[in-house]
Amino acid sequence: MTGKRSDAGGIEGFFRGLGDLVEKLGELAETGEALQKEGNIETKTSGGRQVKGVYGFTVRVGLGDEGEPRPRVEPFGNIRRDEETGASVVQEVTEPMVDVFEEDGHVQVVAELPGIGAEDIELELNGDVLDIQAASGDKKYRKEVLLPRSFTADGMTHSCRNGILEVRLS
Repeated sequence: MTGKRSDAGGIEGFFRGLGDLVEKLGELAETGEALQKEGNIETKTSGGRQVKGVYGFTVRVGLGDEGEPRPRVEPFGNIRRDEETGASVVQEVTEPMVDVFEEDGHVQVVAELPGIGAEDIELELNGDVLDIQAASGDKKYRKEVLLPRSFTADGMTHSCRNGILEVRLS
């Protein structure tokens, strides 16, 4: 689902949309599907500067420790809550949407980095945390990905085509 707002009320619209989340989580627990919502906000700062915010989240339901369906909310975008003021602010660095797949003998991480090429990406692996950073022109991305177990850098390969980063860890 995608929405676009051209006024400062876009964030309130996003939070209103979260009201449907509770109902959808029940459906997701039954079907094991994923729910995703994203949108863009274009507005001006008090100084008159044009800013563009991207927000979104993915809700996935998987089995928890005791075999019960457990929802996980994974945010992405560049709108964050300021810790001091509590206000939502647009940041320069965008958190990309990332999927982690446990496959036979390895883990596959897939990140969406529009406008980024292979030469623009920096990866750092520290045990069970993969840090993805990428920058090209005005496109800047950063995400720390928690992996299902620890890996070493010598078991990591990656490729990037059309802004889709694929990291294989074994």
